[in-house]
Amino acid sequence: MEFIDLKTQQDRIKDDLERRIKKVLDHGNYIMGPEIFELEEKLETFTSTKHCITVSSGTDALLISLMAIGINPGDEVITTPFTWVSTAEVIALLGAIPVFVDIESSTCNIDQSKIESAVTEKTKAIMPVSLYGQPSDMQEINQIARKYGLIVIEDAAQSFGAKYKEDISCNLSDIGCTSFFPSKPLGCYGDGGAIFTNDENIAQICKEIRLHGAESKHWHTRIGVGGRMDTLQAAIVLSKLEGFPSEIERRLTIGDRYNNFFDSQSIERVKQKEDRTSVFAQYTIFSDHREKLTNHLKQKKIPTAVHYKFPINQSPAYINFCRGKTPVSDEVSTRVLSLPMHPYLTEEDQDMIMKSIKDFSAK
Repeated sequence: MEFIDLKTQQDRIKDDLERRIKKVLDHGNYIMGPEIFELEEKLETFTSTKHCITVSSGTDALLISLMAIGINPGDEVITTPFTWVSTAEVIALLGAIPVFVDIESSTCNIDQSKIESAVTEKTKAIMPVSLYGQPSDMQEINQIARKYGLIVIEDAAQSFGAKYKEDISCNLSDIGCTSFFPSKPLGCYGDGGAIFTNDENIAQICKEIRLHGAESKHWHTRIGVGGRMDTLQAAIVLSKLEGFPSEIERRLTIGDRYNNFFDSQSIERVKQKEDRTSVFAQYTIFSDHREKLTNHLKQKKIPTAVHYKFPINQSPAYINFCRGKTPVSDEVSTRVLSLPMHPYLTEEDQDMIMKSIKDFSAK
């Protein structure tokens, strides 16, 4: 049993994948080749955004976005401590201060009711994370941002394809950023990412930053980075994108099946709110006996993972950035356990997973 089954997916798209890769090898434009612009256009259509800028990773998508809106040393960016380190890392790299706001215990997303009290005269942006595949309370977060003149950047590394009300993740705020890391719902076979915005000025700045700050060849108008997505990875995402809508439907079906079972057994899980969907980048339950449950499942050859074992503000590099306490993040990090989740998970395997957890809980 696989935690994430990339092999089955690859087998299904093998012919198209090989055709697209061969096309790149034949034309030899490995950097900023035609597949880059084809992918950007198709991702704009998928998300209904005006501008998509592909980049070298989800981390660089966040970094370039912060650079594009002019985040400087000493500025503050409000975010969550319960996420992968990249979210806070890019803020700190620019000399800015990640200000951590605690999460909701039910969704593990940032608690929007606690954001406004964290705003100061130094706050420049809010960066909510759409954790485990489910967007945060973006409408309320956008309202807070408008009230104080802030920019909202959705860290949608795990939620590409999810819906919030009538819109798609990455088109829920001023800027949306996603990752095409192989384990993501839509992934490549290396690093890759994308920035989405409806603001033409921000889009142009992001395009220049990803090309070392160049407005044109050899003419550098701003400080930039080497943030380009390579053409081979774009070709791979193009191949996967065709079947992505059906994979989302499978994720929803599998997620609902998990939900119904765990709710019937009174086993705690991450909840999804009614006005949005989750693409279940991870399917996560809570356990007061996580280590024992992990070992129990391991004996049955069922893989698991912990996302995340420590909130970022417990890490030595970030502990000084923590203003106030985040008790919910601290508590949740000791109890979360992610189970196998991918579009090709069979009912038989899912039944075995659920039965194994039920048997453990009955002890």
